[in-house]
Amino acid sequence: MTAGNAPRNRKKGRANRHDGAITTDYENPSVVRAEDPAGRGTDRHSQADPGNEKERDYQANAHGSATSMDDLLIGAHMSIAGGIHRAITRGEALGCGVIQIFTKNASQWKSPVLTDQTVKKFTQERDGTGILVIAHDSYLINLASPDTFLRNRSIAAFVDEMERAEKLGIPYLVMHPGAHKDSGEEAGLKNIVRSFDAILKQTRGFRVRILVENTAGQGTALGHSFEQLKRIVEGTIHPERMGVCFDTCHAFAAGYDLRDRSGYERTMAELDTAVGMTRIEALHLNDSKKNLGLRVDRHEHIGRGMLGLECFRLIMNDVRFRGVPKVLETPKDLGGLDMDPVNLATLRNLVRPVHAEDRQARNVSGTLENPPT
Repeated sequence: MTAGNAPRNRKKGRANRHDGAITTDYENPSVVRAEDPAGRGTDRHSQADPGNEKERDYQANAHGSATSMDDLLIGAHMSIAGGIHRAITRGEALGCGVIQIFTKNASQWKSPVLTDQTVKKFTQERDGTGILVIAHDSYLINLASPDTFLRNRSIAAFVDEMERAEKLGIPYLVMHPGAHKDSGEEAGLKNIVRSFDAILKQTRGFRVRILVENTAGQGTALGHSFEQLKRIVEGTIHPERMGVCFDTCHAFAAGYDLRDRSGYERTMAELDTAVGMTRIEALHLNDSKKNLGLRVDRHEHIGRGMLGLECFRLIMNDVRFRGVPKVLETPKDLGGLDMDPVNLATLRNLVRPVHAEDRQARNVSGTLENPPT
């Protein structure tokens, strides 16, 4: 399947990951189950209230086709120029199963009102395509700031981001933890947790999940280590409302080597130990212009950077990430060529079809014992 000919309607059967932890039955990778707070496995589809209009919006956005390619949920960050609903149209043209958007101008504090008409257009377009939509917060927000005024402004702005996502029925809001601005990592981490506590109190009852993204550690940015992600997520008053978005470029820049099988497995084992694989609810798939551990955040086209193709081959064939949204944030062009279709096709071409005999070859960690070369 190429980037342009994915089926239009993906709404049936997509794993709904926005309201709790996920476990995968590795004997049948298409079966994804939720665990309730008491630890009992439950069919996530049975938790919906069909009479609740808000619930129907979330179910529509979080469910899609369970066919082998659609279940991989590959897509890209899309522009909202001309209206938020147009991002979905752009994603559909590329055959995306998922897109990421800003719900407002990411470089401005000002937040335009989401009118009923805007929400209606967005909902109709999303429901008509079955594309999963996730949001990313503004780049101005810094929950770690030592400046009380800026931190409070960031808290208010993030609450607004959550309200916008909630109104649009978007189940995930990805965010960068923030930078400590020379106040020290310990002080910065404490500020992030306090900020989240304030945010979570102001958004009681919201369905949108907060996904904390790992960072490259550029400057004084926090979230560059898996242990820091753990402290942030588990330190909040409601860790059950939090998850993690794993960015390949950021991890590599921060010193986690993903270039070959041994490095990949070591990194994933560290990630699992620190935050748990069930908390990884979205992936940003980006190659890196800069080398390992330099803490410089520069994204590159898939397979054209320092990470190379093997990292992405391993991710695309790791059943723990089947059903997890995978979003490109790579440059949009190369010498005038539109690169989103190229990068999407590259990822799809790395996928090994899952057959019955493959399931028997999976080890307890869920990876292939003999991955494709």
